[in-house]
Amino acid sequence: MYDERASMLPHVVAWWSSARAGERKRILPDGCLDIIWRDGTVFVAGPDTTAQVSAMPVGTRCFALRFGSGTGPGVLGVPASELVDAQVPLDSLWPAAAVRRLAEAADPLAALEAAAARRWREPDRAMVALAGAARRGLPVGAIAERLELSARQLQRRSNLAFGYGPKVLHRVYRLQRAVALARDGQPFAAVSADAGYADQAHLAREVRAMAGVPLGALLAV
Repeated sequence: MYDERASMLPHVVAWWSSARAGERKRILPDGCLDIIWRDGTVFVAGPDTTAQVSAMPVGTRCFALRFGSGTGPGVLGVPASELVDAQVPLDSLWPAAAVRRLAEAADPLAALEAAAARRWREPDRAMVALAGAARRGLPVGAIAERLELSARQLQRRSNLAFGYGPKVLHRVYRLQRAVALARDGQPFAAVSADAGYADQAHLAREVRAMAGVPLGALLAV
């Protein structure tokens, strides 16, 4: 079981899940990082560059906040580049007493939102704009020009906000678009064109590289 809602914090999604018997989830890169409460343990799942496969015991409960548009580092107090493809105990970033209160909370999701709200920092507006432009598939060069940033400046600020540069972020969002189109029933040739790939072979290579399986196998799960 999985469900989500918009958080009271901008660019943040609150989600929760409960694992069912034999359930394995392939979690695709999404340009976000999460703070997750899992059966009384609280940790950070950093931004991924490749899919993560999750297989949890039946009944495992998770409550979490997913930080998009580069909002997570301000709350956590560390650059996203230090968390790429990693799961880090929250008490290595926040005071242990504060994390203990989260772990023992009767309403973990409410406690996570309250804690994040207390530590909230307004995100880099340029990085919010970068996320929006990359989701729409705009070329990286055009994004830099629109933001009036040099390629080096854009790379540095993107690393801090998202954990990787704008080109990787562009690939992540393109993958998300492609999978959404394919799940809607579009033929793969149409998916490749509409999502911004050079051709269907390019789509196949990128999906396998970032998801770990072919697109057809990904849809079958």
